[in-house]
Amino acid sequence: MRLFKTLLIAALVLPFAYGKDQPKNVVILYADDLGYGDLHCYQKESKIPTPHLDRLAATGMRMTDAHSSSGICTPSRYAMLTGRHHWRDFHGIDSGFDKPFFRPGQLTLPEMLRQKGYATACIGKWHLGWDWSSIRKPGTALNSKSHDAFDWSKPMKGGPLERGFDHYFGDNVINFPPYAWIENDRVLEAPDMTFTSTPKATKEGKWECREGPGRSDWDFYQVLPTLSKRGVEYIRGRKGNAQPFFLYFSLPSPHAPIVPNDEFDQKSQAGAYGDFVHQTDHVCGQLLTALEESGLSENTIVIFSADNGAEIYAYPRDEKHDHWSCAPLRGLKRDIYEGGHRVPTILRWPGVTKAGSVGDVLFAQIDLMATLADALDYSLPDHSAEDSHNFYPWLTGKTTASPRQTMVHNTFKDQYAIRHGDMVLINARSGASRPAPAEWMKKHGVPAKDEQKVGLYDLKNDIGQRNNLAEARPEEVLKLQAMLKEIRQGSHTSPRLTAVPKNPKD
Repeated sequence: MRLFKTLLIAALVLPFAYGKDQPKNVVILYADDLGYGDLHCYQKESKIPTPHLDRLAATGMRMTDAHSSSGICTPSRYAMLTGRHHWRDFHGIDSGFDKPFFRPGQLTLPEMLRQKGYATACIGKWHLGWDWSSIRKPGTALNSKSHDAFDWSKPMKGGPLERGFDHYFGDNVINFPPYAWIENDRVLEAPDMTFTSTPKATKEGKWECREGPGRSDWDFYQVLPTLSKRGVEYIRGRKGNAQPFFLYFSLPSPHAPIVPNDEFDQKSQAGAYGDFVHQTDHVCGQLLTALEESGLSENTIVIFSADNGAEIYAYPRDEKHDHWSCAPLRGLKRDIYEGGHRVPTILRWPGVTKAGSVGDVLFAQIDLMATLADALDYSLPDHSAEDSHNFYPWLTGKTTASPRQTMVHNTFKDQYAIRHGDMVLINARSGASRPAPAEWMKKHGVPAKDEQKVGLYDLKNDIGQRNNLAEARPEEVLKLQAMLKEIRQGSHTSPRLTAVPKNPKD
């Protein structure tokens, strides 16, 4: 048996150690609630220093037209990890005690990479559901959020380990229970109280923490530093290991609660949020340094992005500090205006992307799966990555044609936008989930009353979506509405699929 295991390990590892085309490691740095204009490399007027991510952009490709699938977090994460638009299956977020959002047997990005011999790890925010019934004590109410309603000695099923990850470390969600560290499928220390309030003051905005089980010694200010330490340890632990790895480092920042450590206070000119973004940049820098010092940088693809735009606190921040997080865009988190889902995205792919290059083509996070599949010569099954477009030929210069011309934007049920070429149709009276303050609209030149039955914008000439062309171009509105209907009723948008049966849920 020992000989068999040795041979099996050798069969997996030797091709990577001696093959000419050694598969590259993949690291995804995924920020939470980060505005398009927060990074200095995206907005020169940004009042937040982000030297490490600026350097990453200077050594890789800065994507200027990249999008998450949704304006909120759970759907965007689901879409990126599956290559499938979230709106085909759901719209909302994990409320804290929801079941897993994945479909049975659904292929995920980590599972695909694991099938190609990768070690896979997720560190940080999960927010994609667990099977809470696996640890709920018999006889307890299904809606009970008490810490003693669960048997914390049991494994928590349905999480990252069942979605293709070999390893997980995190606290699920910084502002959702359980307020405790989870390693793989178990809490490290059982929750001993039920949180109904938070013990310390936050530095900006509201706590936004939900009631539920937690540790009485839990410190929200130590979440980001602890995850950073674990991420660095994981990368350093890969030094000298011939097996390629995939690390999905899912940051809890700069999402509320805004809790930068004291050493980062007043490091920006955009308040505590700016300081938290600066600390987020610092954490990314620590991981990038770990790659360099471990001799892994030249064989590691690094992708930085975010799940959606900045939170609603961006409005008072702009008023107080004159820093608009989503500049030059209109909209915030939850919105289907560009600011809700157009996110900073940096790609450093050794041997593929040129230092300091700019990618100005339409790109979606769901495209990562088909792109990496092509790079690894992995044949995606028909019923997987249904909306993922392959950018590998474009990245490697085999084609100059943009792989994607169209994308559907969505956050809430029955509120959609469709992008085609330079035009975007907001198929609703407004692309905002809540009205912007009148002072902000005046400051940024947004008409006080621009709501029509729908919104039509030319992003090439009006990136801030100030000029609604719907009444002037009714035929274009009808064309885009027909296209949106066809895509929603279909089962896929991936060019590689031609005859996949419709999803029963569609």
